[in-house]
Amino acid sequence: MPPAPRAPPAPSPPAPPAPSEPDDAAKGVDPGPVRSGRVALIGRPNVGKSTLLNALLGEPIAITSLHPQTTRDTVRGVLTMGETQFVFVDTPGLHEPRTRLGHWMNDTARQAARDADVLVLVVEAPRDGRAPRPVEADLALAGELPQVPTVLAINKVDLLKDKTQLLPLLAAFAGRHTFSATVPISAKRTNGTDRLLREVRELLPVQPFLFEADTLSDQPVRFFVAEFVREQILKQTFQEVPHGVAVIVERFDESGKMPHIEVAVHVAREAHKKILIGAQGQMMKTIGTAARQRVEQMLSRRVHLQIWVRATPGWMDDPARLKELGYS
Repeated sequence: MPPAPRAPPAPSPPAPPAPSEPDDAAKGVDPGPVRSGRVALIGRPNVGKSTLLNALLGEPIAITSLHPQTTRDTVRGVLTMGETQFVFVDTPGLHEPRTRLGHWMNDTARQAARDADVLVLVVEAPRDGRAPRPVEADLALAGELPQVPTVLAINKVDLLKDKTQLLPLLAAFAGRHTFSATVPISAKRTNGTDRLLREVRELLPVQPFLFEADTLSDQPVRFFVAEFVREQILKQTFQEVPHGVAVIVERFDESGKMPHIEVAVHVAREAHKKILIGAQGQMMKTIGTAARQRVEQMLSRRVHLQIWVRATPGWMDDPARLKELGYS
């Protein structure tokens, strides 16, 4: 009698799902307390504060240019990482003011420093071939900082081959202010920014988040629209139109399918108005197109942007005009 046919093998049971990576609490590791606070970036003009803010956030919310004093008002950016929320405050560069606007910018920066939980003093590294001496204005600024936990960030170290030249700087700054840490960085290349975040985190107060975790900035869209227009003016006109430019959003209408934005650009001289408009309006078209693209990227939708240029002589020293333009 032939043997009975064998039953087919039973299918193998499905493999159990791979265990998920335990969180810190399951590992018995304390993730640390929730920390948050305001971190003011302080320094002279053109040392890289706005570039550093953009590098820390991973988003270009602060306008940058080669012109000094590009930042006029505080620009606030929020970075939430795990149990830590950094509220960075980019400030105008402290300088010798020549106008009422300049005095207002300095007052704004100093007030931001007084209101901060942590300060980051941003200075430049010396260049190769130059004497490794700190800039006297940087030392003076360090000496007048409020008694707030402070980190010294030495920027543009990527341009310095001989890092031993940093040693005289460290000694000089240590004699002017007590720094909790010193961090060499390159804001442009984002080198050293992770360490800077670690040092700042340890100085933040233990407290709940100040904003929702997905917040990038608490400033209104109107603020960024005006800044993006001013950024393009500085980039496109180079030295032809200096910092005698103010930008204000006069209309922001979102009632239709496409937001309609009207912006007024105030210049200090009639000649600057002609430069901004350009031959057959070409310069203003270039400025408007680039600014509109920045706004659309931020809003993730198309917008209609219209820009008007007005000559407003002496506005930088006129208290009424300054207040009207938001510098008060």
